[in-house]
Amino acid sequence: MNSVSRESRHLSVHIDRTADDVYAYASNPVNLPAWARGLGGSIKEIDGQWVAESSPMGRVVVAFVPRNELGVLDHEVTLPSGETVYNPVRAISDGEGSEVVFTLRRQPETTDADFERDAGMVTDDLNRLRELMESA
Repeated sequence: MNSVSRESRHLSVHIDRTADDVYAYASNPVNLPAWARGLGGSIKEIDGQWVAESSPMGRVVVAFVPRNELGVLDHEVTLPSGETVYNPVRAISDGEGSEVVFTLRRQPETTDADFERDAGMVTDDLNRLRELMESA
């Protein structure tokens, strides 16, 4: 088997809400524009697919794994080029709160500067999710 190892970075945030609460909110695609700014300001269901028309990358399609009781929020984002990016995300119980972990995987041809920018954007998204969840 020939495989190429890519760099990954685990980005996380502690949220003072249960993992079930966080999962219920974050797994609903309708809520994505409120906390995942990389997907743009709106998302809508079109022919059974969740489509973000105004993302900075252009029109993208977002597909979550099926709902589950394990806090798995993995999702694929299909870019305008047709390339699909897999994003592993978990909402993990942490006492009375939770930890949300996003594994950022470096894509082929991504420069160091772009990878750092992406990490910063994901961190901002996670912090926004925390702010929304803790203020509700």
